[in-house]
Amino acid sequence: MTDLRSLVRAAAGTLREAGVASPDVDAVELAAHVLAVDTPEVRRLMIVGGRLPHAFEESYAAVLAERIRRVPLQHLTGRAHFHRLTLHVGPGVFVPRPETEVLVDLALAEVDRRCESEPSGIRLVDLCSGSGAIALAIKEERPEVAVRALELSTDAIAWAAANRDRLGLDVELAQGDATRPAFADWAGTVDVVTVNPPYIPVGAVPVDPEVRDHDPELALYGGSEDGLAIPLRVAAAAATLLRPGGLLLMEHADSQGQSLPARLSAAGWADAEDHADLAGRPRVTSARRS
Repeated sequence: MTDLRSLVRAAAGTLREAGVASPDVDAVELAAHVLAVDTPEVRRLMIVGGRLPHAFEESYAAVLAERIRRVPLQHLTGRAHFHRLTLHVGPGVFVPRPETEVLVDLALAEVDRRCESEPSGIRLVDLCSGSGAIALAIKEERPEVAVRALELSTDAIAWAAANRDRLGLDVELAQGDATRPAFADWAGTVDVVTVNPPYIPVGAVPVDPEVRDHDPELALYGGSEDGLAIPLRVAAAAATLLRPGGLLLMEHADSQGQSLPARLSAAGWADAEDHADLAGRPRVTSARRS
């Protein structure tokens, strides 16, 4: 019988040949999924060895074949790691990416800054919430913050609600269009609005099959040639929520690191500036309501 280390290494090689960006990580994650254990346990078993469950090789080969077809890893395992959370995801919802974590870090820093002068009553709204990743990550780390989230897609908000309930985090979810004013009872009182909107320019089809073929189009395309039509409409709606001096944090494409801050400044936002992700690429624009 082939040992686990050999199977995982062979799987990683096959995934690498198929063009998967993270073959070693994916091979371990798929093994963990089939074995119903966490990834550290797979790495331990790869070292110490031991008998594999009956039909492991067959089941592992089946999920590996799906990953070679570029079905997202998160759709196969049903989970996505984001910040300190493990979220459940699948068809119908945008898979949260590590680069979005910089937006969470910026939001937490703003919350902490405000708490120094206003230790209670901090309010945060997450628009275009998808799986709830941003809202839930912030609530998990700063439980004293009142957090609400808005999402248009029926499928996506179902995933968000399931994640919220499973994690036991007190985030209020609502279904609605983020380009229109929402949460009227909080109008003009919110400290931070976070947004990961659809921002891909129309006609710029993503190269990665995992994104192009599996992420919902509603979460991808920004509604114009520069991809900023929907983000700017969402920013206008966010302005109705924010208190004077309140902070907007909006993710964007690599190519929008200059254009988005410039457009927000032209629309009357103050202190618009851009922030890079951990890979050094333009990723999040911050701006304050005048």
